[in-house]
Amino acid sequence: MRRFRAAAFGALLPLAACQHYAPAPLPEAALLAPAVDPAAQTAPLTVDAVVRLALRDNPDLKTARAARGIADAELIQSGILPNPSLSGAILPLISGVGIVPAWNVGLTQDVKALITYRSKRRAGRDVQGRAAADLLWQEWQVAGQARQLAVDLIGTRRQLPIVEQAFAILSARNAAMDAALRAGNTTLVLAAPTLAAVQAARASRDAVEQRELQLRHQLAALLGLEPDAPLLLAPAAELPPIDPAAIRASLVTLPQRRPDLLALRLGYAAQEESVRQAILSQFPDLVLGATGSSDSSKVVNLGPQATIGLPVFDRGQGNIAIARATRAQLRADYAARLATATGEVAAALTEIEQLGRQLAAQRADLPAVRRAADRAVAARGASAIDEAAYVSLLTARFTKEQDVMTLELAIMDRQVALQTLIGAGLPTVDLLTMTEPAP
Repeated sequence: MRRFRAAAFGALLPLAACQHYAPAPLPEAALLAPAVDPAAQTAPLTVDAVVRLALRDNPDLKTARAARGIADAELIQSGILPNPSLSGAILPLISGVGIVPAWNVGLTQDVKALITYRSKRRAGRDVQGRAAADLLWQEWQVAGQARQLAVDLIGTRRQLPIVEQAFAILSARNAAMDAALRAGNTTLVLAAPTLAAVQAARASRDAVEQRELQLRHQLAALLGLEPDAPLLLAPAAELPPIDPAAIRASLVTLPQRRPDLLALRLGYAAQEESVRQAILSQFPDLVLGATGSSDSSKVVNLGPQATIGLPVFDRGQGNIAIARATRAQLRADYAARLATATGEVAAALTEIEQLGRQLAAQRADLPAVRRAADRAVAARGASAIDEAAYVSLLTARFTKEQDVMTLELAIMDRQVALQTLIGAGLPTVDLLTMTEPAP
């Protein structure tokens, strides 16, 4: 009995080190800030400043960083061996010739877990590295989205004065034509072009204003702000110049710099370990230990104990096939992602070159269009041009101004996409390393 109580006490002693439950209540209200932190906005926000705020305050990134703790916990779990098992029984004497109660105690350990231990540890490190790479890739995506929204919002705000000026000038002209029409000093045929032009100018202004509001709301949501939080941005979007030749030359090192590609490589390494574990698991289940017992006549027995599984039907063939098929799928996924990443960079460079040629042509046409519009204004004052030609030349000027700004914004959009694809100005992956190869 004393031996049994001592064994039971030793088995229950580890329970004293168990962790305890503590509630973690959910927030009662949306955690949206009414404005940018004043300490972070001492001046109008540049594109880089917006990126820094997004990396710090984006709600999805906060969730992703919290989720990374799961991979850290899984790494801890991968290094823990299964607990030994303690069994025991006491058999009180009910009848017969015995003189004391019988008892038995057994202590066993699963030995098979030791065979796959090192492989599971390597897989755990791979999974942890993949989680870090996935988080870094998400940071790249958020940074790229913040950069894109900031550039688009700044560019759209630059268009607002143009469309507002066009609408104001054409509205004044339309009011004058409407007054002349009511007074009988002109005809509907002569007034129609101005009316059509002012309606088109109104639609253009409304579209730009809607776009500006939509972009402001999207950027506020990305920064964890309330939808109508004020966003004071720099008047111009400054982006670093790109070197197409250097970017094309650096494509060979893209797999070492892109977090999504690193995540796939680490996931593939973890699956390699899964294949290794499935093969090692063909070793029969083996449980070793020792057992002791005493019968009712105080005869004590003590000796080793072994339980071995007989691989008659299940030899792990199904798990091996699944692990190998999953590895083949991951290999194909990596090859496809690598091809897509390389193709996207090349496509972005080609599009930037095309847009650059188109922008140069539009800029070359702009001075002549401006001069024609100025002459039309002067000629209209001297009644030397008809209404339709005047409105056409004036509208052409504002349209050309918008076309130039639209192409400038399109080029910057491609530059932002290219920066995200190659990681320019984004957190680096130097902290992510592949695990050592298995012996």
